[in-house]
Amino acid sequence: MWATASHGPLLYFAAMHAPRGPYTSPENEALNARAFLGAFRYSRRALELVWSTHAGLTLLFATLILLAGTLPAAAAWVGQQIVDAVVAAIPQGQEADLTILWEWVLLEGVLMGAIAGVQAGISMCQSLLRGLLSQKVNVMILEKALTLNLEDFENSEFYDKLTRARREASVRPLSLVNRTFSLIQNLIALFSYGVLLFQFSPWAVLILTLAGLPGFLAETKFSNDAYRLARWRSPEARRRMYLETLLAREDYTKEVKVYGLGQRFLHWYRDIFHKLFAEERRLVLRRGFWGLAFTLLGTLAFYGAYAWVAFSTVIGRITLGQMTMYLLVFKQGQSAVSSALSAISGMYEDNLYLSNLYEYLEQEIRPMSGQAESGPNPDAGVEFRQVSFTYPGSDRPAIEGVSFSLKPGQSLALVGENGSGKTTLIKLLTRLYEPTEGEILFQSLPLRDWNPQALQRQIAVIFQDFVRYQFRVGENIGVGDEPRLEDEAGWAEAAHLGMAEAFIHQLPEGFHTQLGRWFKGGQELSGGQWQKIALSRAFMRKTARILVLDEPTSAMDAEAEAQVFDHIRSVQDDRMTILISHRFSTVRRADRILVMREGRIIEQGDHESLMQQNGRYAHLFRLQAKGYE
Repeated sequence: MWATASHGPLLYFAAMHAPRGPYTSPENEALNARAFLGAFRYSRRALELVWSTHAGLTLLFATLILLAGTLPAAAAWVGQQIVDAVVAAIPQGQEADLTILWEWVLLEGVLMGAIAGVQAGISMCQSLLRGLLSQKVNVMILEKALTLNLEDFENSEFYDKLTRARREASVRPLSLVNRTFSLIQNLIALFSYGVLLFQFSPWAVLILTLAGLPGFLAETKFSNDAYRLARWRSPEARRRMYLETLLAREDYTKEVKVYGLGQRFLHWYRDIFHKLFAEERRLVLRRGFWGLAFTLLGTLAFYGAYAWVAFSTVIGRITLGQMTMYLLVFKQGQSAVSSALSAISGMYEDNLYLSNLYEYLEQEIRPMSGQAESGPNPDAGVEFRQVSFTYPGSDRPAIEGVSFSLKPGQSLALVGENGSGKTTLIKLLTRLYEPTEGEILFQSLPLRDWNPQALQRQIAVIFQDFVRYQFRVGENIGVGDEPRLEDEAGWAEAAHLGMAEAFIHQLPEGFHTQLGRWFKGGQELSGGQWQKIALSRAFMRKTARILVLDEPTSAMDAEAEAQVFDHIRSVQDDRMTILISHRFSTVRRADRILVMREGRIIEQGDHESLMQQNGRYAHLFRLQAKGYE
């Protein structure tokens, strides 16, 4: 019978490796011994991570686990002594000396109290470590995000890694440690039970061990399947989360309602769920079926041992107290075997998921060279020399052969249709990307030789999609210069330069008014007011020698935009201003204008010279001017 029981699950275990479902792959299906053991490579790192989170709690946790492994066996042995003492006292009746019996009962009570205390202590340690570890891992994930480059965030594969890391990695390290200690606890308990059970029969120990093996093999297989399913579904899960955002965020609600997109998006949301759930259902049903089958197998083994022990008691081979102890030991031992093997299977699963965390944390970072804090010639300004750039994964240059220069105190406007490369120039200037050809100089020093943080302190940027922070007004301005984020005098000065001062004073709490609708008491601003907040943010950075305005006034009317740009020119001093705009009434005020098309500069000059050339700029200017007639 035992040969059949032990080989059957092994055959099933091998048969389950046949490819099936869209998330399987041949290389992932080969779960051999090397792959299984290799999955445990993160166990040591997880233990080190938990230890570094709180060494004292971890040590206490380990101590309690060891106690939890030994106390139940001691309680079972004391239980035998109680039963045997009762049996011995029965013939003597009221004349029996029950002192020893009461001592055994008292000792068992103490042991049971100790077991309850140990379990409570384990639960408290787990709760405290879970909170601390979750915070530590989330901080590690966010710290890693700060070191990555813009190209990483514009890569869909990277987002899959980030999603997988954030989904479960904050709980898996503690889960792995819990299971590691659980394994140790159960092995200690098994040793204790084995010593007691061996006195009855070595075969009982063997039966106890083999009965839990089939369930362990199946559970390990299903853990691997669950992990591969989770990896396969990451892109679809991100799409589902994105649809949730579209349906539940206030900044998307207006368009979703006006265009009647709600039901369409909800339909897509449901479709993705049903697609993911179909695979999950198959896994759950197979896991549940085989789990029940192996539970029944374990129950059969227990009652077989039950009959064996009972028969041995009847024929006088063991005492009634020993029968009670052996039945309890076999039952608890069976549970310990199952728990130990389940812990190993769980550790394997946790290691698989921890690979997501460390795959993300070990994401290769393209190093940003440069140590210079300033250039040799502060009056030299900015110069692009035959700069070309192609986005990763693209075979078409975003910009090609771009050359121009800008001196301190000058303003430059970039003109061209969407996709002509204007914003890409700004990303290169701020070193969010590096040119694939050519070089960019600032203060006569190539950007690659600048310390990236030192360079970025010299530049204030208002991106077209600037962030509307759900912070106070002053903090929304203060983020423009992080060291001075709480400088209230700086807020006021920047707001004056950014033309936001007037409407800020009309807000309920002035600079301390909460903005946005995410938090209680928040005030929403108009698009033009938000853009003036962003402009003030740029002026907050006093160290900036370059002011970049990427469609900074798209939410304002033409007259307001002209006023803003005239104001910027009047306060720019020796700053260089780079303006990206589609409004030629504003662009014409720039000292120099670059006209871009398909990543190249096709015309450049001031407004008058470009109009005389009668080229692309003149055509676009007249076309727009005609619209105002």
